[in-house]
Formats: sequence, C-alpha cells, structure tokens
Amino acid sequence: MAKPITYAYLETTNYCNLDCSFCNRTDVIGPLKHMSLENWGKLLDGIKHHPIKEAKLMGMGEPLLNYANVMAGIERITSPDGLGMSPQRITLSTAGIAKMIKKLGDDAARFNLALSLHSANNEQRSKIMPITDSNSLEDLIEALNYFYDKTGTRVTLEYCVINDINDDPFEAEELVAFCRRIKCKVNLIEYNPIDLAEFISSSAEKIQRFADYLEKNKVIVNVRRSRGKDIDAACGQLANKLT
Repeated sequence: MAKPITYAYLETTNYCNLDCSFCNRTDVIGPLKHMSLENWGKLLDGIKHHPIKEAKLMGMGEPLLNYANVMAGIERITSPDGLGMSPQRITLSTAGIAKMIKKLGDDAARFNLALSLHSANNEQRSKIMPITDSNSLEDLIEALNYFYDKTGTRVTLEYCVINDINDDPFEAEELVAFCRRIKCKVNLIEYNPIDLAEFISSSAEKIQRFADYLEKNKVIVNVRRSRGKDIDAACGQLANKLT
C-alpha cells in the first residue's frame, strides 16, 4: 500500500521577483521558469498513488505570477482523472497581489486562500515585503473582502513571527485591527533562519504572548511550530543552504 502523504507542498513556479527579505530567496536557486501544465502532469503522476490529506500551493515563488497554469493545475488535482481531491483540502498561498486575488473571486475559486501578511503596518511590511509598495494593506483588504463576497471562503493570514521585527505589542494591536476588517483566521509561524538573512525567530514565550493577545481580542489563531530547523531542513531552508 502506498505511503500516505499528510501534506503535499506543490511547486507552482520557481520564478519570483518579489524580493521578500526574510524569504528563502528562490531567485538564487537556478533556472527561472513557471510550472507548466506538462510539469503538473508529471508531478501528479508521481504522487497520485499516495493518499494526500492536504495540498498547499506556495511556490517556490509567487503562485499568482503563474495564474493560468496554477488554475489549470488545480483543476487537474481536483478532477477524477487527476487526484480527485476536494478543493476544500487545497490552499493557495500568495504574497498579496490584489488584482489577482480579485480575479480568483471572479473565477469562483473553490479552494482556500492564504495571504502571507507578516505585518499589518504598511511601512513595516514594505521593509520586508516590497510588494506592499504596489499592493498596500488597504488594497489587500478590499481584494480579500471582494474574494470573500464572491466565494464565501474565509482567508488565512500567515504571519512569520520575527524577533524585533513584527512581534511587539503595537504590531499585535495592528494585526487585530486588520483582522476586524476581513473574514479571516491567523496562523502564527515560527520563523526558520536561513543563510541569506539575518533574522531570527521570536522566542516561544513572545509568540505565545502574541497569540494570547489575538485570542483575547477574539481573533481565531493557531501557532505553527517549526520542524526540522535543527538540521536545516525546515520550510524555506533546504533551497537556500550555502555550501
């Protein structure tokens, strides 16, 4: 019997010019190309005999930069001829391209949407995610509400908690204010240190205080602990390990 796969992280593109300073910097890996429909077919052939609980589309890179192929790939995943997965078990994660989030709504996307937020302050978010300069938090709030109105799907906000960057009480207050303007839940994520960035994760105690504040203000929150970082095998590390 094929070994079950609890979570499948499916590559959608290894082209990304968003230059998020805390990221694994996939632009240094090698040839820059989008995941084609042919690539999707090969990928599905490789995993179709493994029962998959959930699938997450998050790169390596920005999925909404490869919109047509990503949507066609999801159609393959959910079709009886592909994996036959329920769309509710698929999550697309984006750094936040407002017009493409609206397009997901117009196209009646049936899968889950996650926004890599990491700060609810435009100035601070712009420092670590330059895409904020052209897709402000106001733009994203409008787009996420549009997506929700079209699909009825609550978005997940992904928030890597980085020491002395986005983990102070003021940032927590701003995140609560952001959450009050959209239908959402929050994943607080332990940051995985990498070679090309000087950031470190907040302590477990600071992350818990952050989570407690969100919960006190009636925000749905989950804390995701990192696995594998002690051997440089956690999310975002393998692709960027210097030799």
